[in-house]
Amino acid sequence: MSEPVEVTTPDGVADAYLARPDDQPRPGVLFIMDAFGLRPAIAEMADRIAADGYVVLAPNVLYRAGRAPVLPVPDMADPEQRTSFLEAVRSLMGQLTPERLAADSAAYLDYLGEVASPGPVAIAGYCMGGRVGWRIAAAHPDRVAALAAFHPGGLVTDAPDSPHRSAADVKAELYFGFADQDPSMSADQIAALERTLEKSGARYRSEVYDGARHGYTMADQAVYDEAAAERHFRELRALLERTLG
Repeated sequence: MSEPVEVTTPDGVADAYLARPDDQPRPGVLFIMDAFGLRPAIAEMADRIAADGYVVLAPNVLYRAGRAPVLPVPDMADPEQRTSFLEAVRSLMGQLTPERLAADSAAYLDYLGEVASPGPVAIAGYCMGGRVGWRIAAAHPDRVAALAAFHPGGLVTDAPDSPHRSAADVKAELYFGFADQDPSMSADQIAALERTLEKSGARYRSEVYDGARHGYTMADQAVYDEAAAERHFRELRALLERTLG
């Protein structure tokens, strides 16, 4: 069972995709998309997670700029088109302040609370969704039992509001599936994140997927890595079973 839905937020209405195995109450999973937005590949992933017994909500977190597809994906093999697209994406991502994400995610979690079984949810975040998921877990620690971030970038920066600086606010169990070949999250940045997590006493596991590139889970992208993607599904399933039952 799956359908397009709308989630009312303080700033408007976010279009979203809802997947569930049946009409029974099931634990909730908040699926946070990558920068390419809601599309068939995201729906297929949400459906697969739902088939394991979860209600999965995948909102268009860039809804302020329009309904999906917010930015139609160009020919990414063309350097000029790729550069223009990524610049536009970065501009939209820059508008997702911690304050806006806290307000938006409260609406997403409220929606899940109406369609899923009672209790905390898990978050699965991809690419920028890993960073967004971290912000949500930090803003709503009592409502998020687990966060899995796959090929996430920008978790450690020099900015005063860098995500890793709020590690003490995150109470969820964490899993990170980093890409081996990912300039947005270098080995040094991963090490810095792990030191911060150790200091904060976080429950976490951090792994680097050898040979995988940024975006390895996305079947509609050239960087897709089937073996790494299947590994990600196994790790996510184990985390959900552990934290949501």
